[in-house]
Amino acid sequence: MASGNIQLLKSTDHSPAKEYRIHDGKVEARILDRGSLQKSAWWEVSPPQLSIHVMRNTAVARWLEQRLGWRRLLQACVGQ
Repeated sequence: MASGNIQLLKSTDHSPAKEYRIHDGKVEARILDRGSLQKSAWWEVSPPQLSIHVMRNTAVARWLEQRLGWRRLLQACVGQ
């Protein structure tokens, strides 16, 4: 499994930008605050949240598919 982070600096719905990573086999996210030196704590992205990314074919879903493969991404979407 490839590691690394993906930063989404723009948001289509004006919500704060997020950074995603794969850590210990789990997909995690945190909010990026461009006006502060502090970053929020990482949290695990839930299977329903991952499913929404996959259904909408977001940049996050495409990035995860490249790193996890479609089978492991599907498993993450159903919580296995």
